[in-house]
Amino acid sequence: MSPQHRSFLSAIAKNGAVVALFGMLLFALNDTMGKWLVATYSVGQIVALRSLAALIVLAPFVWWMGWRPLFKVEKPRMQVARAVISTTETMFFYAAVFYLPLADVMTYWLAAPIYIAALSPLLLGEHVGWRRWTAIGIGFLGVVIALQPSAAMFQSPAAAISIIGTCFFAFLLISGRSLRSTPDTVLVFWQNVAGVIIGTIFALFDWVTPDLRDLVLLGLLGVVAMTAHAMINRALKLTDASVVAPLQYTLLFWAIVFGFIFFGDLPTVPMMIGAALIIASGLFIFFREQQLGKKDKVLPAIPE
Repeated sequence: MSPQHRSFLSAIAKNGAVVALFGMLLFALNDTMGKWLVATYSVGQIVALRSLAALIVLAPFVWWMGWRPLFKVEKPRMQVARAVISTTETMFFYAAVFYLPLADVMTYWLAAPIYIAALSPLLLGEHVGWRRWTAIGIGFLGVVIALQPSAAMFQSPAAAISIIGTCFFAFLLISGRSLRSTPDTVLVFWQNVAGVIIGTIFALFDWVTPDLRDLVLLGLLGVVAMTAHAMINRALKLTDASVVAPLQYTLLFWAIVFGFIFFGDLPTVPMMIGAALIIASGLFIFFREQQLGKKDKVLPAIPE
């Protein structure tokens, strides 16, 4: 490789926005593989094997860090609750993509920051002014439009799975705010341990022995997700959250592209209108919190 090429790649690696965009692309690829696999394998089996692969990738970092930080953690009960919530949210996500197009699921999950803003006065003791309440209302309107409520919708498991899953995702993000001093390696380790345990329990009822190709894809779910998380964390160190967080909405673009390429899905007009309102609301809430000096409490909300 020539010095010019090395210099170009080095410049890209130091650009937080570029690193974040590539991380979002990896998350979208991970979700696409998950939708492909959930047509054949149970949600529990996917979560168990995905988490096991992630633990294997994480093992060298745990070895380097040492085992003691894994067991000397702040708020042990909250750590356990967060690990369980993380696994539950992941299972609901994969269940949702079984029933719905990728773009639809991504739209519902990207509404999680709106739920957090609405719950922050109750759960975090934060004051929410009229501007953010207006944005919250617009965001919820977007969710309602995207869901296209009707009597038939409430009889569909897809609607219930999506609503419950996004609530778990919101609680996962809130729990992350209360565990800000816990190293990322510790958080990810226990999340994946919970994924292996809970996923295996559910997988026992509907186990399908994967062939070599699918086994590789199931393992890649964990590897790609870990790599994507690492890239987002790296991006947050290279640039401000105000640069990284809005880039999360490129997930919807990739979900539309990959959903059409691999599954022939096209978003409906109500879904696109709802998504636009959710994105506008989420961006306003984010930048309003930045303006109010809550930078330490705002992190990108990455669905997976």
